[in-house]
Amino acid sequence: MNAALDRLARGALVLAGLSLLLIALVQAWQVYARYVLNDSPGWTEPVALLLMNTAMMLGAAVGVRRDQHFSFTLLLDAASPARQRLLKLLSAGVIGGIGGALAWGGAVLMVDDWQVAMAGAPIPEGLRYLPLCLGGALIALFALERLVGSLRPPLDAGADKVQPSLNPAQPKEH
Repeated sequence: MNAALDRLARGALVLAGLSLLLIALVQAWQVYARYVLNDSPGWTEPVALLLMNTAMMLGAAVGVRRDQHFSFTLLLDAASPARQRLLKLLSAGVIGGIGGALAWGGAVLMVDDWQVAMAGAPIPEGLRYLPLCLGGALIALFALERLVGSLRPPLDAGADKVQPSLNPAQPKEH
């Protein structure tokens, strides 16, 4: 399961990066068409916004997976280990709930607006909400993974914290 989520997160990160690259290309075309061809295309702004939403939501989901999202850890750092575990459970639950709400709301908006043409671009208006829906679902999934990980019992203080490698390409330590 962990390997599948690793691949999913890597794919989301690749799509986010590709979206950023495409934003640059779309904006470059906008500038060229406007100032060289004197014919500004109307589709570039809505497409660039769609790509920006895609990069933002997929990047946020990967941030949740890597536990690199924006957070205040002052209370967590000052808490006892038992309270830290409780706070991590609470945090993962809140993040998962927000991700679920984003996914649900995005899906509702996407379905409601799918038949409406996007102003300036020959694509459905509902497509604007697809990144919100997918990114929210990934945020919820990755938060659920963190929640399950927080439920695992902590390692014993006296136990060896080095875990054997499950990767057959890495030699096992003896």
